[in-house]
Amino acid sequence: MTEEQLKYPIGKFKVPAEYTSEAITGWINDIKEFPANLRKTVTGLTDEQLEKTYRPGGWTLRQVIHHIADSHINSIIRFKWALTEDEPTIKVYKQDEWAKLPDSKLPIEPSLLILEGVHQRMVAMFNNLNEDDWNRTFTHPEAGLMALKRLLALYAWHGKHHLAHITGVVGN
Repeated sequence: MTEEQLKYPIGKFKVPAEYTSEAITGWINDIKEFPANLRKTVTGLTDEQLEKTYRPGGWTLRQVIHHIADSHINSIIRFKWALTEDEPTIKVYKQDEWAKLPDSKLPIEPSLLILEGVHQRMVAMFNNLNEDDWNRTFTHPEAGLMALKRLLALYAWHGKHHLAHITGVVGN
């Protein structure tokens, strides 16, 4: 495998050309199912397996799992800001630096629990949004203006992206 394939095993995120109600429903379902799929994939992994990296110079599987929780916590906050404020500018975070903090060495269970709770709350919120809500926007300092429907598609991809990193190492 090439470095690019190891880094993006399912390919880079592609901004959807259109956002149909069927696509939105599918992405919500992806978000709903992700925590269970992740838990199923990582159940029984040893500490030795969790310390393997998915590519040379990449994060360990443990860091990937903690990163997903960090990222999805930020995601729900971004959704809430955009739903309650007019075009807020969100704060970005230094994910590579976060992955080096002491909590990235913890067992993975706390992050699995965070993801279960955050995703349950996301799905409850998403299932009650209308078209105007999905079109609400925020400004990302690096990516510019972004609609919530694009953020939904991005986070549905994000879960699959990192799940592929993990399965690429452990083969589930």
